[in-house]
Amino acid sequence: MIAIVFLLGLLGVLVVAAAAGAQALPIAEILMLIGVFIIFFSSGVYIAAVLGVLAFLTGFMFSDRPWWNFAGQTLWGPSSNFVLVAVPLFLLMGEILLRAGLSDRLYRALNIWLNRLPGGLLHTNIVSCAVFSAISGSSVATAATMGSVALPYFQGTAYNQRWVLGSLAAGGALGNLIPPGITFIIYGLITETSVGQLYIAALLPSILVTGLFLLLIAAHGLRHPMEKPPPLPLAMKLAALRDLVPTMLLIFLVLGSIYAGWATPTEAAALGVTGAMFFAALERKLSFRMLHASAEATARNTALLGLIIFGAYLLNYILTTINVPQALAGLIADLPLPPWAIMLCIIGLYFALGTFMEGFSMIITTVPVVFPIVVALGYDPIWFGVIITMLVEIAQISPPDGTVMYVLQGMRRKPGPITDVFVGVMPFLLAYLAAVGLLLIFPEIALWLPRILS
Repeated sequence: MIAIVFLLGLLGVLVVAAAAGAQALPIAEILMLIGVFIIFFSSGVYIAAVLGVLAFLTGFMFSDRPWWNFAGQTLWGPSSNFVLVAVPLFLLMGEILLRAGLSDRLYRALNIWLNRLPGGLLHTNIVSCAVFSAISGSSVATAATMGSVALPYFQGTAYNQRWVLGSLAAGGALGNLIPPGITFIIYGLITETSVGQLYIAALLPSILVTGLFLLLIAAHGLRHPMEKPPPLPLAMKLAALRDLVPTMLLIFLVLGSIYAGWATPTEAAALGVTGAMFFAALERKLSFRMLHASAEATARNTALLGLIIFGAYLLNYILTTINVPQALAGLIADLPLPPWAIMLCIIGLYFALGTFMEGFSMIITTVPVVFPIVVALGYDPIWFGVIITMLVEIAQISPPDGTVMYVLQGMRRKPGPITDVFVGVMPFLLAYLAAVGLLLIFPEIALWLPRILS
């Protein structure tokens, strides 16, 4: 029901914009658009198709431009943008690493160092997801990869399954926040903000969120102590660090080239794919069959994302043409409320969206409308990019429609209700919201590094 309420509000923006000075918009036609969306959404039509149909209908009703004039030009922009090429490249790198077995070596090495902390293997879940996020750029890819590696370690153990699933879901949700997150690329493309600056700004918030997750697990481990494994010799721990070398080198290759200014995010992603293939060859896992499977999975995910982007771009173009974002931004900026109150309303909107809407759909659909409002209120676009990425990540672990949670539910060896994942992720969801609150109070957490390094 929240979905219907939101789209009623989104399409109702047309009415608000009309009151704020945009061209006259007939109420009957607006209600028809609302009805079309409700019918499509309730019947399970893909969000990309819904966005495209709404764009064409809105264009026919409220714009004088024929659809064949604006559709091709609008779709050509995102489809030919060089920055967007980084998305399939990062996805391909993650697929190659998964099939090369490097993610399993990463988990084993970290487990040797972390399994005696309060909470044991749950710490390994978070840290391994955080490290893998630094080379995958995708929450779903991180959750799927590390979930497939970690879940067998918990079979036959006394760990609370809800906390196991919750920690993996929360760790997977770091995939877009920790550079090189794909969400930053999409946000930078839409708002014309520097992706490199966004990556720098995300470093301290990433550490903050990861630290809050680890503190939460430590508190849980102290409340529910478990028998610790016997201590291992230091020589064995040092030997395990060899398994971290491929991952660390890839992180240095991808992020180091971006931060040093040697490569754009797209070029760094290409370097990452090359590095992943090199390490797969060292593991003797590189083959045509493996590359074909990796490319096929990457093409499937990229196509789904591309359709959403195209549909959203069409709708955004029409709304901009009839002056909706500009009028709405002016209306909200003139409200007798302080900027922080309006920002809280925007965050509440995104939190509500996260309960039913996929993260990329949410950011592509709403940022063109919300971004002018945020800028008009005087907020920094870099800071807002980090905030909105965190909100998208929260959406990935928000019941009842968080994508990451369903990924983990599908990977369980022993069947169980999806409510296990819902309940297990709740403490981490609250910790993530606390991190968003800290960034609202102390924006320098995100802005200090970009200012120092600029």
